[in-house]
Amino acid sequence: VRSEVRTLDPSLPVSSVRSMEQVMESAQARPRFLTLLLTLFSLTALVLAAVGIYGVISYSVARRTNEFGIRMAMGAKPGDVLQLVLGQGLVLGVVGVIAGVLAAMVLTRFLQELLFDVSALDPSTFVLMAAALMIVTAVACWAPAHRATKVDPVGALRYE
Repeated sequence: VRSEVRTLDPSLPVSSVRSMEQVMESAQARPRFLTLLLTLFSLTALVLAAVGIYGVISYSVARRTNEFGIRMAMGAKPGDVLQLVLGQGLVLGVVGVIAGVLAAMVLTRFLQELLFDVSALDPSTFVLMAAALMIVTAVACWAPAHRATKVDPVGALRYE
């Protein structure tokens, strides 16, 4: 390309010759890096949220062990206790998802320049993320809820 330009006009300076692919790649490098960073931060936040929900539900189950034992002694089935604990965890998840969706609706306008062919308020993205967060919440609640079903009713009554 340089030799062709010199042939046509020797006084014309040629400083940088790059293909269109190279130009596009360099133009998209920063948005691509920012998207990667945001993805990593989002995944870290998701893991922290799951650990936090697990911790809160585990603490609640540990504090209420006697209550679960008494419930089971009074006729509650393990499935009832499981449903109770999972339900409480999922309520936390629903509150978190609602707060997150509202915050995302406000904050996505700052990310608009990083989105390609996607609206900042894309409903399918919001629904998919809400569903994923509820699944993460259910998984985080499962172990403590399952542990609550293993409470010995006799031991709980003896403690009371």
